[in-house]
Amino acid sequence: MPSSSNKIALFIDGANLYATARTLGFDIDYKRLLKEIQSRGTLVRAFYYTAVLQDPEFTSIRPLIDWLDYNGYTVVTKATKEFIDASGRRKVKGNMDVELAVDAMELAQCIDQMVLFSGGGNFRSLVEAMQRRGVRVTVISTISGQPPMIADELRCQADVFTDLVELKSKITRDPSERPAPRNHAPQSLLRATTAAPTKDGDDFND
Repeated sequence: MPSSSNKIALFIDGANLYATARTLGFDIDYKRLLKEIQSRGTLVRAFYYTAVLQDPEFTSIRPLIDWLDYNGYTVVTKATKEFIDASGRRKVKGNMDVELAVDAMELAQCIDQMVLFSGGGNFRSLVEAMQRRGVRVTVISTISGQPPMIADELRCQADVFTDLVELKSKITRDPSERPAPRNHAPQSLLRATTAAPTKDGDDFND
């Protein structure tokens, strides 16, 4: 039985979790994920952060955002920005680190545990700050991949590190529930409906 005295806040870096799940070869069932966190204590708030591409080709991300918003998640979005890098390549940037950090710090006095789905090393300072305020921090990502999806400094700073592989049986989506893709649908559309709208995961985590 979960302890009602263990107040938890969930923070999901949408683009990072999408890239991590893709690396491991499965899709996230966000309803099952929520139930898994709720089984660990009293869930105070569940945040999902994602940047939204201002491109009609990616409007299919809207059903996911709407579903999350109506099913227990607080969805935080912002528009991406496009730029051309030094080599002339078009890049898309939509970093949500600041928004996540601000929300976490505002809730620090109200929770006992923070569960962070991300592997970004930029969050190490946030984790340390939460710990100084008496909050235990669990970070969920994976060491799979070359290089690993989680930064060493973040994994070392966390009170608990859980590899996403260990949760696969609890939070993966049944393949039979996945909508059949439309014939000749753009690959970007298929990616966007899964989790986070990103053409290149690294572009969202710089």
